[in-house]
Amino acid sequence: MTAILSHIALESGKQPQYSIIWLHGLGADGQDFVPMVEELKLPVAVRYLFPHAPKRPVTLNGGFFMRAWYDITSDKIDAQQDVAGIRSSQADIEALIAQEVSRGILPHHIFLAGFSQGGAIALHTALRQTVPLAGVLALSTYLPLAESAQAEATAISRKTPVFMAHGRDDTVVPYSLGATSKAFLLAQGYDVSWHEYAMQHSVNEKELRDIEAWLKKRIEEQD
Repeated sequence: MTAILSHIALESGKQPQYSIIWLHGLGADGQDFVPMVEELKLPVAVRYLFPHAPKRPVTLNGGFFMRAWYDITSDKIDAQQDVAGIRSSQADIEALIAQEVSRGILPHHIFLAGFSQGGAIALHTALRQTVPLAGVLALSTYLPLAESAQAEATAISRKTPVFMAHGRDDTVVPYSLGATSKAFLLAQGYDVSWHEYAMQHSVNEKELRDIEAWLKKRIEEQD
């Protein structure tokens, strides 16, 4: 059984009926997106989980140990992908999903969210679930292991809606890579809400409001 990752847990109200598992980017930690709890005004009580990625050597950064969901070997981040690292992080997130289900949160009330590398793991994991989730927020990111996703994505996962957001001036995860992932997901039958902004590798105020509106709509559709 996969051990539960160390994480920050916050609740926006009593007896939450929804959970959002939010994954940070390369080199950050779970604290990075904790401010989202105050920024997002949602109509229900939500339990937010902000897991800390394990520390591992990152080839692109000279083998320096840092929090990372998987290794990156070159500037071309979708080449020579760390299959073992990606699948290990998938298992870590699935353990968190199982934890929330054991605490009474319905699977279709669980959102996965992530920025950059965290968003890649959120997308990768959601496509392989045997029950639909409430949705996926994939911010400034891409779909890793796209070739295997075509074979491994479950039919039921196509009921999980996807919010993708990307900066047109992103030099870390190129805009073109995000757009290619969006096109792949659409071709596979996923419901993708695409948003792009005049920014680099970051999150801006307009994006936050778009995220809030999308989450509210998803919650209203479930309730």
